Amino acid sequence: MTALIPGAEPWSHLGSSSHGALVLHGFTGNPGSMRGVAEALAAAGYHVEMPLLPGHGTTVEEMMPTRWADWAGAAEATYQALAARVDKVVVVGLSMGGALTLRLGADHPEVAGLVCINPATQPQAPEVVAMLQGMIDGGTHLIPAIGSDIADPAAHESAYEATPLAPLLSLVNDGLAPLASEYGRMHQPLLLLSSPQDHVVEPVQGDFLAANYGGPVQRILLERSYHVATQDYDKELIFESTVAFAHRVTA
Repeated sequence: MTALIPGAEPWSHLGSSSHGALVLHGFTGNPGSMRGVAEALAAAGYHVEMPLLPGHGTTVEEMMPTRWADWAGAAEATYQALAARVDKVVVVGLSMGGALTLRLGADHPEVAGLVCINPATQPQAPEVVAMLQGMIDGGTHLIPAIGSDIADPAAHESAYEATPLAPLLSLVNDGLAPLASEYGRMHQPLLLLSSPQDHVVEPVQGDFLAANYGGPVQRILLERSYHVATQDYDKELIFESTVAFAHRVTA
């Protein structure tokens, strides 16, 4: 088995309360980008599960054969295991992890609350999908990396050095396209944390979610941070607001 990138390990914590939190990382990233969120929830007493999603945390070559069904399946299995041993669960996700958070919320109305940090929420335009498919058909399988979009020069995300196209297309077609029509029927409280300067997921994707979501939405702008805001200047704001939200929806 290929060695893990340092800091990419999955992480679990046995809490002191009767509630749990599932924490999900982003596309080509790994649990390292969400470690601060997970530790803040653990310090607040929650049982925490933060899986390493299939194909992540090793090499981009190992991610090439993985698809949305693999990542969503891993998130679902981790949710089921956590929910079996706690009373209430809050799900927290960054970027693609935000999309997986929304998928779980749509599939499980019993989830107590959802926290989405710069989530991917919308499918791409047909011409973009066609372009990506054309690149794959033409033999292009990797494009430049999307990781470590962070304003703080002292911080670095240990994401892959390239973006695999076939998994990206699966995220768009298999994940976001079906999901985007389901927000209106969802009713869990949603904490939406958005960076106005995001060079990976267009900020309008957060606008789309906020406008179409069926439940109560609390939105906080991360004015000083880019996409990987959990490792950026506003990380403490994210940690504090996530814990406060979790306390509120599990009370």
